[in-house]
Amino acid sequence: MPPAPLRALTSLAAALAAACALAQAPSSPPPADPPPTPLPAEYSDAARKAYVAGLKEARELIAQKRYEAAIERLDALSRDRPREPQARFLKAVAQTEAGKRDDALATLTALAADFPELPEVHNNLAVLYAAKGNLELAKAELELAIAASPDYAPAVENLGDVYARLAARQYERAAELEKGKGLSPAKLRLVRDALAVH
Repeated sequence: MPPAPLRALTSLAAALAAACALAQAPSSPPPADPPPTPLPAEYSDAARKAYVAGLKEARELIAQKRYEAAIERLDALSRDRPREPQARFLKAVAQTEAGKRDDALATLTALAADFPELPEVHNNLAVLYAAKGNLELAKAELELAIAASPDYAPAVENLGDVYARLAARQYERAAELEKGKGLSPAKLRLVRDALAVH
């Protein structure tokens, strides 16, 4: 009977030999990658072309002042391609043109929640808020638009207009408090003249 250390070495040698044999044995091929997940139907070339044609049709309806028909068409486009913002944005334009400003605000608010990176959405929200006299909300939306796209000129210009209107409010208040004395009336005239340029 071999001594115990030799028996351990023999067992170790046998285990190493078995491991080497397994390593040299042909291995089975790796499992095949699963086929790629097909894209949703809304991404097909035909669906994209239909969407573009639908947007064009909706723009024509808006130009013809057929706002309800345009909104219906845009709702259908949004159902077909829910990940695309253009139909929803154009719907807000149609709602605004139709005088449905609260509906347009709701549409744009939802759109801004889904696509906060789109400066046009924040800019249009700001325009609607400013039209309602809510300059603080308009200012906040314009700041979001500029944060999303610092070079988006319409938002930069509109923010300047909002600041001018906010300044006019403060100069009006100061003029009331000063009872016509001081520089506030002159500054108010300057701001009003600047706003009249539009």
